[in-house]
Amino acid sequence: MSLTDKAMTRLRELIQSGELPPGSKLPPEQQLASELGVGRNIMREAVRALVAARVLEVRRGNGTFVTSLQPRVLLEGIGGAVELLQGDTVLELTEVRRLFEPAATGLAATRISPQQLAEVKGHLEAMRAAADDVELLNQHDLAFHRAVVAATGNETLSTVLDGISSRTLRARVWRGLVDADAAGRTLREHEAIYLALAAGDAIWAQAAALMHITTTENWLRTRLPEDR
Repeated sequence: MSLTDKAMTRLRELIQSGELPPGSKLPPEQQLASELGVGRNIMREAVRALVAARVLEVRRGNGTFVTSLQPRVLLEGIGGAVELLQGDTVLELTEVRRLFEPAATGLAATRISPQQLAEVKGHLEAMRAAADDVELLNQHDLAFHRAVVAATGNETLSTVLDGISSRTLRARVWRGLVDADAAGRTLREHEAIYLALAAGDAIWAQAAALMHITTTENWLRTRLPEDR
């Protein structure tokens, strides 16, 4: 383990132990380097790495602070990595979504509020109105699923699923569906999810989401080999 890695590990320990709680300011450089048992250059490298990982944040003119350490902060970088996936890893991503999203949709059916249900309905209606406008379909499709998962009240689950919901991949799917005149079927799948949520039926909601994601996955399996 390099000195930088050791310094990072020690900083994480200070945060995990509560000595540096969320929102707290790091000690001055010389003091922190001394506490970590490393030189100032190594300490700076460790701090930069943790800033990149969203564990720490630099506030110009004020110092370096521990972030809120909330899931939406720490897991925010997933989406950027997901957009770079290619080939079979795209299918792996869809498999991950198939494992998590139906369960989340079922949970949402038991927790969704009238206001949240209205938001989901609004995105569904916007998708209907978008017709063959791929950009709008993609935008409201993403917002539809984001609103459904948000209704679970589980911020970690929402952040992870939002991260693996590749905007590029969704746009690609919608383009293919529109070209194949199959967008109507996908809209009906969204309608089934909404109706299950409105009924508060967790089993129906989970099944509807599974059907929708499986249809997308099957479409990708037939199209990806053609793109290589």
